Amino acid sequence: MSVGHYASAVTSSAVMELLKPFDPRIVGTLPLGLAVPGSDVDIVCHASDPNAFADIVWAHYQACDDFVLFRWTSGTRPVIARFVCDGWPFELFGDQRPVEQQRGWIHFEVERRLLALDDGRLRRAVGELRAGGLKTEPAFATVLGISGDPYRGLLELAAATDAELRARLVACDLG
Repeated sequence: MSVGHYASAVTSSAVMELLKPFDPRIVGTLPLGLAVPGSDVDIVCHASDPNAFADIVWAHYQACDDFVLFRWTSGTRPVIARFVCDGWPFELFGDQRPVEQQRGWIHFEVERRLLALDDGRLRRAVGELRAGGLKTEPAFATVLGISGDPYRGLLELAAATDAELRARLVACDLG
């Protein structure tokens, strides 16, 4: 499956239009250019009304292959939906926090920034680890020498300036 085909699946699913009231944003390996076979289309949304989000997702996608919807009735956990459309797996996250405050968005943004500052070696090293089966955040953390929880480590990097991120890249042994 090519990246172009993923864009076609996004268009044909109308997911961005249907979820427009929830500020949908595509995150993850596909827009970063780090997809591997089985990568899904990850979309984070601001669902201040989780029930309204779940209702729209259910109404439009419950007939899709492999559809599943998780909706917790207590706490502030996100609504999560998974389905396949045009041969592409989708995963939707409807969180009550604005997108800019969601971990998935923050991880995506710091990864995007790092790749924009990269000379190609970070992308290659992360891509190799991804091809070997590592998830995206652990792959970045491994290459960047972040110990402990890779998800927390990337969240901490989000506050860094571009100069600090460049220094981090220079300090890494990227071959």
